[in-house]
Amino acid sequence: MASSNCWRCLARPSQRLLSHAFPLAPSSSTIPAVAFSTTAQLNAAAVKTGGNVVKQSTAGTGLSRHIRSGKRLILGRKKKRPVSRTKPPAPGERKAFRKRIQLSNDNALEVPGLGELTAINIVDPDLVGTVIGLPPSLIDQLRTTEAFKPTQNWGLFRSPHMLIRQETVDLAKQLTESISKKETLRMVVTGDRMSGKSILGLQAQATGLLNDWVVINIPEAQELSTAATEYSQIANSELFSQPIYIIKLLQAIAKANHSVLSEHKLQLEHMHLGAAASRGMTLAALPTASKEPEMAWPIFEAFWKEMLLPGRPPILFTLDGLSHIMRISDYRSPAFELIHSHDLSLVRVFADALGGKTQFPNGAAILGICTKGNSLTIPSMEKAIEQAAAAQAGKPIPARDSFYAKYDDRVFESLKGVKVLNTKGVSKKEARALMEYWAASGILRSRVDEKTVSEKWTMAGSGILGEMERVALYDVRVSM
Repeated sequence: MASSNCWRCLARPSQRLLSHAFPLAPSSSTIPAVAFSTTAQLNAAAVKTGGNVVKQSTAGTGLSRHIRSGKRLILGRKKKRPVSRTKPPAPGERKAFRKRIQLSNDNALEVPGLGELTAINIVDPDLVGTVIGLPPSLIDQLRTTEAFKPTQNWGLFRSPHMLIRQETVDLAKQLTESISKKETLRMVVTGDRMSGKSILGLQAQATGLLNDWVVINIPEAQELSTAATEYSQIANSELFSQPIYIIKLLQAIAKANHSVLSEHKLQLEHMHLGAAASRGMTLAALPTASKEPEMAWPIFEAFWKEMLLPGRPPILFTLDGLSHIMRISDYRSPAFELIHSHDLSLVRVFADALGGKTQFPNGAAILGICTKGNSLTIPSMEKAIEQAAAAQAGKPIPARDSFYAKYDDRVFESLKGVKVLNTKGVSKKEARALMEYWAASGILRSRVDEKTVSEKWTMAGSGILGEMERVALYDVRVSM
């Protein structure tokens, strides 16, 4: 049945709804007379609704109750950030905190009955699988050369001790035999990640310092190639020097080897140094003769020439992070071209020594340590090490990949004929000696028996030292 009302009428609001929404104004006869006032009729009494003041809409105005009068919308106002009252860290303070090294812990127990490291017992094969301590004077020298790493757990124990493993004795024997014959040992230490390569470098430096060799150490090679150090081009040369880093290295050399260098005096004339190199000056005073950045490389060059003269003490030159100097660096030349790492003066000295271009009449050991935790994939270096390892084992030398055209010949020249020391996990005997030392120090709270040693040794990937520390000392490291 059709509706009596049209659809347009149904769409309109009913009279009942309109009467509630807009009440009719009262008649004028019902409004009482009031005194004269200048206040507008719209300014009615304010009503508080939920903490906001809302003006009541007067009759007949047609204003809704939700309209707020007197409000302005302000855009673009930013909230002020809370002012920090803390003191900002000084320049270099964060880096010093990140690289801090703690070598003692008074809360750890002192382990009695452990001997100290000497130049004789470090090559003794009977000490393989034992833990031995470092003399206090040697600790100061190793700290100066930055042989200790922040990632190593020296701060868990009462004093620094280290495990004498088979690789330690083999490396120490090769070092002493080569230098006793006045030969040059050129070696690359590689192996699995966290297998103790940096500890072997520390043990090599300890061997050199105990035998009165001149130890030169570059602790982080990435600082030389990642454009984090000031550099400048050497006049009339294609090389670039890094004066600030060289000054720091010269100071470390003079402090760590002061007793050895003070016994030798200058023999060459260094007229270009002026008053910085006078007659009768000892080799210990030459590295610290000047602190001016422009004199850093000439002084190091003069010191290096003096060390290559006959009658000088042997040299142990180590570098950690070999892959960082076997590539194109992040530095730029004045023509805005990338500089090869071997065009940096200090890196060139090490590369020539490792490649056999530098002759050492008094004997030397050049040690390049690979790192796997912070390393780059350098196909040229990996292939050169593979070829050197094959030649050392008497196997056929693998050829280069014919489909790879980016091999770097300078890397192959610097690694030609080097010996390769491949580090792996420790044996179960060595693992047990290490765990017994942890238990005697109060760090390991479990019983050390054959079952526990086999369990930790297996979980650590057949005795990887870093993984053993994670498995056995994880709870202690988390609580620190």
